[in-house]
Amino acid sequence: MSLDPSTREVTCDGAPVDLSARETSLLEHLIRAHPRPVSKERLLDDIWAGASADPNVVEAFVGHLRRKIGRERIVTVRGLGYRLAQQDSPDAG
Repeated sequence: MSLDPSTREVTCDGAPVDLSARETSLLEHLIRAHPRPVSKERLLDDIWAGASADPNVVEAFVGHLRRKIGRERIVTVRGLGYRLAQQDSPDAG
């Protein structure tokens, strides 16, 4: 899996993945933090900054992203947030 930060294009298993701007930002946060988890609060503050978003919006977007890149690629770390799975060797440019 890779993300080109200049074009914000994502490829997964060699194929392009069509992500929304927020889905791309979410993936970028997870890639940059890898292998550490990112809290739901941090994602909400960084991606939905200034918007009065409900914390459940993060869960919804994680669900969208999982469907597009593979459920097994994003791990929920109970009490800490989300992280990319260890088997992935993400590349953010």
